[in-house]
Amino acid sequence: MKSILKVLLLSCVTSLAHAAGGGDVHLDHVDVDIRDKPSLQRGAAMFTNYCMGCHSLKYSRYERVADDIGIPHNLYEENLIFGDAKIGQLMDIAMAPSMAQGWFGAPPPDLTLVSRLRGPDWLYSYLRGFYKDESRPWGVNNVVFKDVGMPHVLVDLQGLCAEKPELGGKAGIDPLSGVVVGAPGCKSFATTGSMEPQEYDAAIRDMVNFLAYVGEPSRLESEEIAPYVLLFLVILFVPAYLLNREYWKDVH
Repeated sequence: MKSILKVLLLSCVTSLAHAAGGGDVHLDHVDVDIRDKPSLQRGAAMFTNYCMGCHSLKYSRYERVADDIGIPHNLYEENLIFGDAKIGQLMDIAMAPSMAQGWFGAPPPDLTLVSRLRGPDWLYSYLRGFYKDESRPWGVNNVVFKDVGMPHVLVDLQGLCAEKPELGGKAGIDPLSGVVVGAPGCKSFATTGSMEPQEYDAAIRDMVNFLAYVGEPSRLESEEIAPYVLLFLVILFVPAYLLNREYWKDVH
């Protein structure tokens, strides 16, 4: 029985490590801060305009998101809710799974919890990891998700890498020439996008930040009340200590 439990535990740990770390692929690190409301707002706009045609966030509500990231309801409805959806509804999409099955071979997954499953670093690297591959149905592949079935929907912004981008490296400066070397990302582009590489990386960071918030929205409230909880415990410690000493004084 103990052997079975050890095997199950090892399997769970291995699966989680693979999901968070991306297997053998080196990932670029991204710093997320779900208290950065301007970043969350930009990320919400980018996700809505470029991703929500296919990917839902059906475990979140428009109203909760708008309140948490600081967008007035009327502005959210005017700019970030399409079709007949209302501010109080779940963030679902109109595309039926059967239609998606025919177009893409499999329905695009809901992304509410993707940041908790994969991790922010995986998402950040994946969205910057597309490159040209004419052997694939959509003409692209991904260095993080090999043989991905998704088109590069952000190609107009990033452009299309001519070859596999290098991820997981650390940029340095050549002491002789002063040129930056070893920087992660595309080295050459088959097509150019409307953003510079630094701009695109910043935009992807905003969207990953938004997905990190969506995956655990209660974390905002938890972090807000945490100092008060700690203060309460510190105050409670004093009477608890005195009461404990009173109970045990006759024993000693």
